[in-house]
Amino acid sequence: MIPALLIRGATLLDGRSVDVRIVGGLIVEIGSGLDAADARVIEAEAGLLIPGLHDHHVHVAATAAARTSVKCGPPDVVDREGLARCLSMPGIGWLRGVGYHESVAGMLDRVWLDQVAPERPVRIQHRSGRMWFLNTAALETLLAPGVPLPSGLDRVTGRLFDEDAWMQQVMAANMPAFDDVGAEWSRLGVTGITEMSPANDDRVASHFVAERERGALPQSVVLAGQASLGAGGMNRALKLGPVKIHLHEADMPDFDTVVSMMRKAHAKGRTVAVHCVSELELVFTLAALRDAGVEPGDRIEHASICPDHLLQDIADQGLSVVAQPNFVSERGDAYRQSIAPDEWSALYRLQSFVSAGVTLAGGTDVPFGDPDPWAAMAAAVSRRTLSGHVIGACEAMSPEQALSLFTADPVDLRRQRYVEVGCAASLCLLTRPWTEVRNALSAADVRATVIEGRVIYDRVDQAPVQGGLGVDASA
Repeated sequence: MIPALLIRGATLLDGRSVDVRIVGGLIVEIGSGLDAADARVIEAEAGLLIPGLHDHHVHVAATAAARTSVKCGPPDVVDREGLARCLSMPGIGWLRGVGYHESVAGMLDRVWLDQVAPERPVRIQHRSGRMWFLNTAALETLLAPGVPLPSGLDRVTGRLFDEDAWMQQVMAANMPAFDDVGAEWSRLGVTGITEMSPANDDRVASHFVAERERGALPQSVVLAGQASLGAGGMNRALKLGPVKIHLHEADMPDFDTVVSMMRKAHAKGRTVAVHCVSELELVFTLAALRDAGVEPGDRIEHASICPDHLLQDIADQGLSVVAQPNFVSERGDAYRQSIAPDEWSALYRLQSFVSAGVTLAGGTDVPFGDPDPWAAMAAAVSRRTLSGHVIGACEAMSPEQALSLFTADPVDLRRQRYVEVGCAASLCLLTRPWTEVRNALSAADVRATVIEGRVIYDRVDQAPVQGGLGVDASA
Protein backbone atom coordinates (compact mmCIF):
# COMPACT_ATOMS: atom_id res chain seq x y z
CA MET A 1 0.00 0.00 0.00
CA ILE A 2 1.27 3.47 -0.89
CA PRO A 3 1.58 5.63 2.24
CA ALA A 4 -0.20 8.99 2.30
CA LEU A 5 1.91 11.98 1.30
CA LEU A 6 1.57 15.68 2.11
CA ILE A 7 3.46 18.29 0.09
CA ARG A 8 3.40 21.39 2.27
CA GLY A 9 3.92 25.00 1.23
CA ALA A 10 4.16 24.51 -2.53
CA THR A 11 3.49 27.24 -5.09
CA LEU A 12 1.28 26.52 -8.10
CA LEU A 13 1.63 28.10 -11.53
CA ASP A 14 -1.11 30.60 -10.70
CA GLY A 15 0.92 31.81 -7.70
CA ARG A 16 -1.18 30.21 -4.96
CA SER A 17 0.62 28.75 -1.96
CA VAL A 18 -0.95 25.41 -1.08
CA ASP A 19 -0.60 22.11 0.70
CA VAL A 20 -1.39 18.99 -1.37
CA ARG A 21 -2.55 15.73 0.21
CA ILE A 22 -2.02 12.51 -1.73
CA VAL A 23 -3.70 9.21 -0.84
CA GLY A 24 -3.68 6.02 -2.87
CA GLY A 25 -1.78 7.67 -5.69
CA LEU A 26 -4.37 10.43 -6.17
CA ILE A 27 -4.56 14.08 -5.14
CA VAL A 28 -7.39 14.12 -2.63
CA GLU A 29 -7.12 17.61 -1.12
CA ILE A 30 -5.58 20.99 -1.94
CA GLY A 31 -5.70 23.73 0.63
CA SER A 32 -3.87 25.67 3.29
CA GLY A 33 -2.73 24.38 6.68
CA LEU A 34 -3.67 20.77 5.96
CA ASP A 35 -3.08 18.37 8.85
CA ALA A 36 -0.17 15.99 8.27
CA ALA A 37 -1.90 13.23 10.27
CA ASP A 38 0.03 10.03 9.48
CA ALA A 39 1.24 11.20 6.08
CA ARG A 40 4.80 11.61 4.93
CA VAL A 41 5.55 15.31 4.58
CA ILE A 42 7.72 17.10 2.04
CA GLU A 43 8.39 20.72 2.88
CA ALA A 44 8.23 22.47 -0.51
CA GLU A 45 9.48 25.84 0.81
CA ALA A 46 7.54 27.75 -1.87
CA GLY A 47 8.89 25.59 -4.70
CA LEU A 48 6.76 25.26 -7.83
CA LEU A 49 4.56 22.14 -8.00
CA ILE A 50 3.49 21.10 -11.48
CA PRO A 51 2.25 17.94 -13.18
CA GLY A 52 5.14 15.61 -13.91
CA LEU A 53 6.65 16.22 -17.32
CA HIS A 54 5.75 13.88 -20.18
CA ASP A 55 8.23 13.40 -23.04
CA HIS A 56 5.98 12.78 -26.03
CA HIS A 57 8.63 11.24 -28.34
CA VAL A 58 11.38 8.93 -27.06
CA HIS A 59 13.11 5.66 -27.99
CA VAL A 60 13.69 3.85 -24.71
CA ALA A 61 15.62 0.75 -25.77
CA ALA A 62 17.89 2.76 -28.05
CA THR A 63 18.50 5.20 -25.21
CA ALA A 64 19.43 2.40 -22.84
CA ALA A 65 21.73 0.83 -25.44
CA ALA A 66 23.37 4.18 -26.12
CA ARG A 67 24.61 4.28 -22.52
CA THR A 68 27.11 1.54 -23.37
CA SER A 69 27.95 2.92 -26.81
CA VAL A 70 30.64 5.25 -28.15
CA LYS A 71 29.50 8.74 -29.15
CA CYS A 72 30.52 9.32 -32.74
CA GLY A 73 28.95 12.63 -33.68
CA PRO A 74 28.69 16.31 -32.76
CA PRO A 75 29.31 17.86 -30.33
CA ASP A 76 31.47 15.03 -28.92
CA VAL A 77 33.17 14.18 -32.21
CA VAL A 78 33.44 16.79 -34.96
CA ASP A 79 36.07 15.53 -37.42
CA ARG A 80 37.59 12.43 -39.01
CA GLU A 81 40.60 12.40 -36.68
CA GLY A 82 38.42 12.48 -33.58
CA LEU A 83 36.27 9.66 -34.93
CA ALA A 84 39.34 7.55 -35.69
CA ARG A 85 40.52 7.97 -32.10
CA CYS A 86 37.16 6.82 -30.75
CA LEU A 87 37.05 3.74 -32.95
CA SER A 88 40.65 2.65 -32.37
CA MET A 89 40.28 2.28 -28.62
CA PRO A 90 41.41 -1.14 -27.36
CA GLY A 91 38.83 -3.80 -26.61
CA ILE A 92 37.28 -7.05 -27.72
CA GLY A 93 33.85 -7.86 -29.07
CA TRP A 94 31.45 -5.45 -30.67
CA LEU A 95 32.07 -1.70 -30.68
CA ARG A 96 28.76 0.14 -31.05
CA GLY A 97 28.86 3.79 -32.09
CA VAL A 98 25.92 6.19 -32.00
CA GLY A 99 25.00 9.71 -33.08
CA TYR A 100 27.09 9.81 -36.26
CA HIS A 101 26.49 12.63 -38.74
CA GLU A 102 28.09 12.98 -42.15
CA SER A 103 29.43 16.43 -41.20
CA VAL A 104 32.11 14.53 -39.23
CA ALA A 105 33.64 12.49 -42.06
CA GLY A 106 31.12 12.14 -44.87
CA MET A 107 29.25 8.89 -45.56
CA LEU A 108 31.36 6.21 -43.88
CA ASP A 109 32.21 2.99 -45.65
CA ARG A 110 33.65 -0.42 -44.84
CA VAL A 111 37.10 0.32 -46.24
CA TRP A 112 37.72 3.34 -44.00
CA LEU A 113 36.34 1.58 -40.93
CA ASP A 114 38.70 -1.35 -41.60
CA GLN A 115 41.65 1.03 -41.60
CA VAL A 116 40.90 2.47 -38.14
CA ALA A 117 39.34 -0.61 -36.48
CA PRO A 118 40.38 -3.80 -38.28
CA GLU A 119 40.46 -6.18 -35.31
CA ARG A 120 36.92 -6.07 -33.93
CA PRO A 121 33.39 -5.82 -35.35
CA VAL A 122 32.21 -2.21 -35.51
CA ARG A 123 28.74 -0.89 -36.16
CA ILE A 124 27.99 2.85 -36.13
CA GLN A 125 24.47 4.24 -36.16
CA HIS A 126 23.61 7.39 -38.06
CA ARG A 127 21.88 9.91 -35.83
CA SER A 128 18.70 9.54 -37.89
CA GLY A 129 18.45 6.01 -36.48
CA ARG A 130 17.87 4.52 -39.92
CA MET A 131 21.38 3.58 -41.11
CA TRP A 132 24.29 1.54 -39.77
CA PHE A 133 27.86 1.59 -41.04
CA LEU A 134 29.66 -1.77 -40.70
CA ASN A 135 33.29 -2.80 -41.04
CA THR A 136 34.37 -6.11 -42.57
CA ALA A 137 34.56 -7.89 -39.21
CA ALA A 138 30.98 -6.83 -38.49
CA LEU A 139 29.78 -8.06 -41.88
CA GLU A 140 31.50 -11.42 -41.41
CA THR A 141 29.96 -11.78 -37.96
CA LEU A 142 26.45 -10.91 -39.10
CA LEU A 143 26.50 -12.77 -42.43
CA ALA A 144 27.30 -16.22 -41.13
CA PRO A 145 26.52 -19.20 -43.41
CA GLY A 146 22.80 -19.59 -43.89
CA VAL A 147 21.87 -16.08 -42.77
CA PRO A 148 19.53 -14.40 -45.28
CA LEU A 149 20.95 -11.31 -46.95
CA PRO A 150 18.87 -8.24 -45.99
CA SER A 151 17.59 -6.09 -48.83
CA GLY A 152 18.84 -2.93 -47.15
CA LEU A 153 22.51 -3.98 -47.10
CA ASP A 154 25.19 -2.76 -49.48
CA ARG A 155 28.04 -5.22 -48.89
CA VAL A 156 30.53 -3.12 -50.84
CA THR A 157 30.14 -0.05 -48.62
CA GLY A 158 29.02 -1.85 -45.47
CA ARG A 159 25.96 0.40 -45.19
CA LEU A 160 22.82 -1.15 -43.73
CA PHE A 161 19.59 0.80 -44.18
CA ASP A 162 16.32 0.26 -42.27
CA GLU A 163 17.21 -3.26 -41.12
CA ASP A 164 17.21 -3.01 -37.31
CA ALA A 165 14.79 -5.92 -36.96
CA TRP A 166 17.04 -8.12 -39.10
CA MET A 167 20.14 -7.16 -37.14
CA GLN A 168 18.47 -7.86 -33.80
CA GLN A 169 17.28 -11.25 -35.02
CA VAL A 170 20.68 -12.25 -36.38
CA MET A 171 22.46 -11.13 -33.23
CA ALA A 172 19.73 -12.63 -31.04
CA ALA A 173 19.90 -9.31 -29.23
CA ASN A 174 18.08 -9.05 -25.95
CA MET A 175 16.48 -5.74 -25.11
CA PRO A 176 18.51 -3.78 -22.56
CA ALA A 177 17.55 -3.04 -18.97
CA PHE A 178 15.89 0.33 -18.40
CA ASP A 179 17.20 1.14 -14.90
CA ASP A 180 19.54 3.93 -15.97
CA VAL A 181 17.09 5.71 -18.25
CA GLY A 182 14.27 5.41 -15.73
CA ALA A 183 16.50 6.94 -13.05
CA GLU A 184 17.62 9.78 -15.31
CA TRP A 185 14.07 10.71 -16.28
CA SER A 186 13.19 10.70 -12.58
CA ARG A 187 15.96 13.22 -11.88
CA LEU A 188 14.59 15.41 -14.67
CA GLY A 189 11.05 15.44 -13.30
CA VAL A 190 9.72 13.21 -16.09
CA THR A 191 6.83 11.02 -14.94
CA GLY A 192 5.73 9.67 -18.31
CA ILE A 193 7.04 8.92 -21.79
CA THR A 194 5.65 8.04 -25.21
CA GLU A 195 7.78 5.37 -26.89
CA MET A 196 7.68 6.01 -30.64
CA SER A 197 9.84 3.32 -32.30
CA PRO A 198 8.05 2.05 -35.43
CA ALA A 199 9.12 -1.59 -34.90
CA ASN A 200 7.44 -1.90 -31.49
CA ASP A 201 5.43 -5.11 -31.30
CA ASP A 202 4.02 -7.36 -28.57
CA ARG A 203 7.50 -8.72 -27.78
CA VAL A 204 8.65 -5.19 -27.04
CA ALA A 205 5.49 -4.55 -25.02
CA SER A 206 6.23 -7.60 -22.87
CA HIS A 207 9.70 -6.24 -22.09
CA PHE A 208 8.26 -2.88 -21.07
CA VAL A 209 5.77 -4.60 -18.79
CA ALA A 210 8.56 -6.62 -17.16
CA GLU A 211 10.76 -3.55 -16.67
CA ARG A 212 7.92 -1.61 -15.10
CA GLU A 213 6.97 -4.49 -12.83
CA ARG A 214 10.49 -4.72 -11.42
CA GLY A 215 10.63 -0.94 -10.92
CA ALA A 216 13.33 -0.24 -13.50
CA LEU A 217 11.05 2.13 -15.42
CA PRO A 218 8.76 3.95 -12.97
CA GLN A 219 7.42 6.33 -15.63
CA SER A 220 4.02 5.72 -17.19
CA VAL A 221 4.33 4.54 -20.79
CA VAL A 222 2.34 5.17 -23.94
CA LEU A 223 3.57 2.61 -26.47
CA ALA A 224 3.26 3.42 -30.17
CA GLY A 225 4.44 1.07 -32.92
CA GLN A 226 3.20 -1.49 -35.38
CA ALA A 227 -0.43 -1.94 -36.37
CA SER A 228 -0.33 -5.41 -34.75
CA LEU A 229 0.78 -4.00 -31.40
CA GLY A 230 -1.69 -4.90 -28.68
CA ALA A 231 -3.12 -7.90 -30.49
CA GLY A 232 -1.99 -10.08 -27.58
CA GLY A 233 -3.54 -7.72 -25.04
CA MET A 234 -1.84 -4.79 -23.35
CA ASN A 235 -0.96 -4.96 -19.68
CA ARG A 236 -2.51 -2.15 -17.65
CA ALA A 237 1.02 -0.83 -17.08
CA LEU A 238 1.04 0.40 -20.69
CA LYS A 239 -1.30 2.54 -22.75
CA LEU A 240 -1.64 1.72 -26.42
CA GLY A 241 -0.40 4.57 -28.58
CA PRO A 242 -0.69 5.40 -32.27
CA VAL A 243 0.44 3.36 -35.24
CA LYS A 244 3.84 4.75 -36.19
CA ILE A 245 4.49 5.31 -39.90
CA HIS A 246 8.16 6.09 -40.59
CA LEU A 247 8.73 7.79 -43.93
CA HIS A 248 12.08 8.46 -45.56
CA GLU A 249 12.43 10.72 -48.57
CA ALA A 250 15.04 8.49 -50.24
CA ASP A 251 12.73 5.47 -50.21
CA MET A 252 9.11 6.57 -50.14
CA PRO A 253 6.46 3.84 -49.80
CA ASP A 254 3.52 3.29 -52.12
CA PHE A 255 0.95 6.03 -51.55
CA ASP A 256 -2.10 3.77 -51.62
CA THR A 257 -0.45 1.36 -49.19
CA VAL A 258 0.06 4.14 -46.66
CA VAL A 259 -3.53 5.35 -47.07
CA SER A 260 -4.68 1.78 -46.43
CA MET A 261 -2.50 1.56 -43.31
CA MET A 262 -4.07 4.75 -41.97
CA ARG A 263 -7.62 3.54 -42.63
CA LYS A 264 -6.94 0.19 -40.97
CA ALA A 265 -5.45 1.89 -37.92
CA HIS A 266 -8.52 4.10 -37.61
CA ALA A 267 -10.82 1.11 -38.01
CA LYS A 268 -9.12 -0.47 -35.00
CA GLY A 269 -9.55 2.68 -32.94
CA ARG A 270 -5.88 3.64 -33.31
CA THR A 271 -4.56 7.00 -34.35
CA VAL A 272 -1.50 7.40 -36.58
CA ALA A 273 1.80 9.20 -35.99
CA VAL A 274 3.82 9.93 -39.12
CA HIS A 275 7.54 10.70 -39.14
CA CYS A 276 8.13 13.81 -41.30
CA VAL A 277 11.55 15.46 -41.38
CA SER A 278 11.48 16.81 -44.95
CA GLU A 279 9.06 18.89 -46.97
CA LEU A 280 8.43 15.98 -49.35
CA GLU A 281 7.56 13.64 -46.48
CA LEU A 282 5.16 16.21 -45.09
CA VAL A 283 3.47 16.78 -48.46
CA PHE A 284 3.08 13.01 -48.87
CA THR A 285 1.65 12.61 -45.36
CA LEU A 286 -0.87 15.41 -45.65
CA ALA A 287 -2.12 14.04 -48.97
CA ALA A 288 -2.41 10.53 -47.53
CA LEU A 289 -4.31 11.75 -44.47
CA ARG A 290 -6.62 13.77 -46.68
CA ASP A 291 -7.50 10.56 -48.55
CA ALA A 292 -7.67 8.35 -45.46
CA GLY A 293 -9.57 10.82 -43.32
CA VAL A 294 -8.22 12.32 -40.11
CA GLU A 295 -9.19 11.09 -36.67
CA PRO A 296 -8.73 13.24 -33.54
CA GLY A 297 -5.25 12.51 -32.21
CA ASP A 298 -3.57 11.84 -35.55
CA ARG A 299 -0.18 13.51 -35.34
CA ILE A 300 2.89 14.60 -37.25
CA GLU A 301 6.21 13.71 -35.63
CA HIS A 302 8.94 16.34 -36.00
CA ALA A 303 7.55 18.53 -38.83
CA SER A 304 11.20 19.54 -39.16
CA ILE A 305 10.63 21.61 -42.31
CA CYS A 306 7.21 23.18 -42.62
CA PRO A 307 6.57 26.00 -45.12
CA ASP A 308 3.58 28.28 -44.57
CA HIS A 309 1.20 26.53 -46.97
CA LEU A 310 1.81 23.14 -45.35
CA LEU A 311 1.41 24.63 -41.87
CA GLN A 312 -2.03 25.85 -42.87
CA ASP A 313 -2.87 22.42 -44.28
CA ILE A 314 -1.93 20.84 -40.92
CA ALA A 315 -4.23 23.30 -39.17
CA ASP A 316 -7.08 22.77 -41.64
CA GLN A 317 -6.94 18.99 -41.19
CA GLY A 318 -6.94 19.27 -37.37
CA LEU A 319 -3.67 17.44 -36.91
CA SER A 320 -1.36 17.62 -33.91
CA VAL A 321 2.41 18.14 -34.12
CA VAL A 322 5.04 16.76 -31.75
CA ALA A 323 8.15 18.91 -32.20
CA GLN A 324 11.73 18.77 -30.90
CA PRO A 325 12.69 22.34 -29.94
CA ASN A 326 15.96 20.99 -28.57
CA PHE A 327 17.18 20.30 -32.10
CA VAL A 328 17.38 24.04 -32.81
CA SER A 329 19.99 24.22 -30.07
CA GLU A 330 21.72 20.86 -30.57
CA ARG A 331 21.78 20.79 -34.38
CA GLY A 332 21.17 24.39 -35.33
CA ASP A 333 24.76 25.13 -36.30
CA ALA A 334 24.81 22.10 -38.60
CA TYR A 335 21.46 23.16 -40.09
CA ARG A 336 22.93 26.59 -40.85
CA GLN A 337 25.67 24.85 -42.87
CA SER A 338 23.46 22.36 -44.72
CA ILE A 339 20.17 24.21 -45.27
CA ALA A 340 19.65 27.28 -47.44
CA PRO A 341 19.14 30.49 -45.40
CA ASP A 342 15.72 31.11 -46.96
CA GLU A 343 14.54 27.80 -45.39
CA TRP A 344 15.73 28.53 -41.84
CA SER A 345 12.42 30.15 -40.92
CA ALA A 346 10.63 26.86 -41.66
CA LEU A 347 12.80 24.83 -39.25
CA TYR A 348 11.11 23.32 -36.19
CA ARG A 349 8.39 25.90 -36.05
CA LEU A 350 6.60 26.49 -32.75
CA GLN A 351 4.82 29.82 -32.33
CA SER A 352 3.42 29.65 -35.88
CA PHE A 353 1.72 26.34 -35.06
CA VAL A 354 0.24 27.81 -31.90
CA SER A 355 -0.99 30.90 -33.74
CA ALA A 356 -2.61 28.71 -36.41
CA GLY A 357 -4.47 26.71 -33.76
CA VAL A 358 -2.43 23.53 -34.20
CA THR A 359 -2.14 21.36 -31.10
CA LEU A 360 1.57 21.25 -30.28
CA ALA A 361 3.49 19.02 -27.85
CA GLY A 362 7.17 18.42 -27.19
CA GLY A 363 9.46 15.43 -27.35
CA THR A 364 13.24 15.17 -27.11
CA ASP A 365 13.66 12.19 -29.52
CA VAL A 366 16.24 10.76 -27.11
CA PRO A 367 18.76 9.18 -27.83
CA PHE A 368 18.87 11.18 -31.07
CA GLY A 369 18.45 14.29 -28.94
CA ASP A 370 19.36 15.19 -25.38
CA PRO A 371 16.90 13.69 -22.86
CA ASP A 372 16.51 16.91 -20.84
CA PRO A 373 13.06 18.46 -21.46
CA TRP A 374 14.09 21.59 -19.54
CA ALA A 375 16.86 22.20 -22.07
CA ALA A 376 14.26 21.71 -24.82
CA MET A 377 12.02 24.31 -23.16
CA ALA A 378 14.92 26.76 -22.89
CA ALA A 379 15.64 26.23 -26.59
CA ALA A 380 11.98 26.87 -27.42
CA VAL A 381 12.27 30.24 -25.68
CA SER A 382 15.69 31.32 -26.97
CA ARG A 383 15.86 29.58 -30.38
CA ARG A 384 19.65 29.78 -30.01
CA THR A 385 22.17 27.34 -31.44
CA LEU A 386 25.13 26.15 -29.40
CA SER A 387 27.28 28.87 -30.96
CA GLY A 388 24.73 31.57 -30.12
CA HIS A 389 23.00 32.11 -33.48
CA VAL A 390 19.23 32.58 -33.43
CA ILE A 391 17.17 30.51 -35.88
CA GLY A 392 13.59 31.59 -36.49
CA ALA A 393 13.24 34.23 -33.78
CA CYS A 394 9.54 34.61 -34.60
CA GLU A 395 9.02 30.96 -33.59
CA ALA A 396 10.16 31.59 -30.01
CA MET A 397 7.70 30.70 -27.26
CA SER A 398 7.06 32.18 -23.85
CA PRO A 399 8.29 30.10 -20.89
CA GLU A 400 4.67 29.23 -20.10
CA GLN A 401 4.08 27.94 -23.62
CA ALA A 402 7.35 25.99 -23.55
CA LEU A 403 6.37 24.28 -20.29
CA SER A 404 2.97 23.38 -21.74
CA LEU A 405 4.70 21.29 -24.45
CA PHE A 406 5.59 18.76 -21.76
CA THR A 407 2.49 19.00 -19.56
CA ALA A 408 0.04 18.05 -22.33
CA ASP A 409 -1.99 14.91 -21.70
CA PRO A 410 -0.13 12.02 -23.39
CA VAL A 411 -3.28 10.45 -24.81
CA ASP A 412 -5.12 13.65 -25.73
CA LEU A 413 -2.54 16.30 -26.61
CA ARG A 414 -5.27 18.93 -26.78
CA ARG A 415 -5.75 18.75 -23.02
CA GLN A 416 -3.38 20.28 -20.47
CA ARG A 417 -2.77 18.59 -17.11
CA TYR A 418 -2.94 20.55 -13.86
CA VAL A 419 -2.45 19.94 -10.15
CA GLU A 420 -6.09 19.22 -9.29
CA VAL A 421 -8.10 17.16 -6.81
CA GLY A 422 -8.90 13.75 -8.28
CA CYS A 423 -5.90 13.69 -10.61
CA ALA A 424 -3.14 11.11 -10.50
CA ALA A 425 -0.36 12.25 -8.18
CA SER A 426 2.41 12.25 -10.77
CA LEU A 427 4.14 15.51 -9.95
CA CYS A 428 7.34 17.49 -10.25
CA LEU A 429 8.41 19.74 -7.39
CA LEU A 430 10.96 22.45 -8.08
CA THR A 431 13.21 24.37 -5.72
CA ARG A 432 11.79 27.82 -6.55
CA PRO A 433 8.47 29.41 -7.56
CA TRP A 434 7.60 29.89 -11.22
CA THR A 435 8.38 33.61 -11.14
CA GLU A 436 12.03 32.62 -10.66
CA VAL A 437 12.15 29.30 -12.53
CA ARG A 438 10.70 30.73 -15.76
CA ASN A 439 13.85 32.77 -16.31
CA ALA A 440 16.13 29.72 -16.24
CA LEU A 441 14.15 26.58 -17.22
CA SER A 442 16.82 24.27 -15.84
CA ALA A 443 16.74 20.69 -14.60
CA ALA A 444 18.94 21.90 -11.75
CA ASP A 445 15.72 23.21 -10.17
CA VAL A 446 14.06 19.78 -9.97
CA ARG A 447 13.71 19.03 -6.26
CA ALA A 448 11.52 15.91 -6.22
CA THR A 449 9.56 13.64 -8.54
CA VAL A 450 6.43 11.79 -7.47
CA ILE A 451 4.82 9.12 -9.62
CA GLU A 452 1.35 7.88 -8.64
CA GLY A 453 1.96 8.97 -5.08
CA ARG A 454 5.41 7.44 -4.71
CA VAL A 455 8.46 9.62 -4.14
CA ILE A 456 10.90 8.22 -6.68
CA TYR A 457 13.46 11.02 -6.57
CA ASP A 458 14.45 13.67 -4.03
CA ARG A 459 17.65 15.62 -4.47
CA VAL A 460 17.78 17.15 -0.99
CA ASP A 461 20.63 15.71 1.10
CA GLN A 462 18.74 15.74 4.39
CA ALA A 463 15.63 13.57 4.58
CA PRO A 464 12.71 15.74 3.40
CA VAL A 465 10.11 13.31 4.69
CA GLN A 466 8.92 13.86 8.25
CA GLY A 467 6.75 11.92 10.63
CA GLY A 468 9.15 9.12 11.47
CA LEU A 469 8.55 7.18 8.29
CA GLY A 470 11.82 8.06 6.52
CA VAL A 471 12.37 8.22 2.78
CA ASP A 472 11.86 5.25 0.53
CA ALA A 473 12.77 6.36 -2.94
CA SER A 474 12.24 2.85 -4.28
CA ALA A 475 8.74 2.43 -2.83
